[in-house]
Amino acid sequence: MSVWGKIIGGAAGFALGGPLGALLGAVAGHAIDLQRDEVTEGEVGNDRAATKQIAFTIAVIVLGAKMAKADGVVSRAEVTAFKDVFHVPPNELKNVGRVFDQAKQDPSGFEPYARQIAGMFRKNHPVLEELLDGLFHIARADGHVHEAEIAFIQEVARIFGLGDAEFARIREANLGPDKADPYTILGVTRDASDDEIKAARRKLVRDNHPDRLIAQGLPKEFVDLATEKLATINAAYDRIANERGIT
Repeated sequence: MSVWGKIIGGAAGFALGGPLGALLGAVAGHAIDLQRDEVTEGEVGNDRAATKQIAFTIAVIVLGAKMAKADGVVSRAEVTAFKDVFHVPPNELKNVGRVFDQAKQDPSGFEPYARQIAGMFRKNHPVLEELLDGLFHIARADGHVHEAEIAFIQEVARIFGLGDAEFARIREANLGPDKADPYTILGVTRDASDDEIKAARRKLVRDNHPDRLIAQGLPKEFVDLATEKLATINAAYDRIANERGIT
C-alpha cells in the first residue's frame, strides 16, 4: 500500500503514538491502535519501517500547516501546494486535507511534533534534512519564502539538533544552485582545500542518496525531493570545480 493510503485508516496497527499519533487518531475519529496482537519478527520490522514512513509524511503535513499559521497566511492553497510538490493521488487528497486542517485547528504549538520526529530520526540527520527541504518546498510554493517561514524552519532545524552552519547549508541549497553560495551548499569554507571539497561532496552524495534515505525511513513518494537535492549538491560542486580547475 502507498504511504498515502496509510495516512488515515491504514495507519491503525502501526506504533506511531505521541502527538503525531494523537492528531492522526483525532482525524480518523478513533484512537490509533499502537500494536497488533500477533505479529512475526519480520512483520515487526516491516511495521517499524512503515511507522517511520507514516511519521515522516504526517510530520511534513502537520509542520507545513503550522508554518502556514506562522506566516499568517492560512488557505486551501497550502494543501494544493503540498499536493503539487509531493504528487498526492487525487483519491488521497481529502485525507491530506483533513490532517492539514486538524493541525491548523490544534491549539498546541509545532514543537511537540518536531521533537517527536527528531526522536525517531535523530541518528539519521539526512532524513530530517529532507523534511526541512519539504518545508522549504511548501514555503516557496507561492514564489516567495517569507522571513517568518524561514524563522519557523530554522527553529524546527534547531529542535532536530542541526546547528547554524548546517541550517545555512540547507537554506542555501533551497535557494537554487544559480543563486546560492556553492561552498555553503557543500558545508565548507572558501579556504577549504580541493581534497576537503571533494570529501564534503562525497559525504553529502552518500548521505543523500535516495536508496539510503528510503532505507532510513524516507517514503518512496518523496524520492523526487531527494533526487533534486542530489542535483543541487552536484551542481554546487561543479561550479566550484570549474572555478578552481578541479579534475
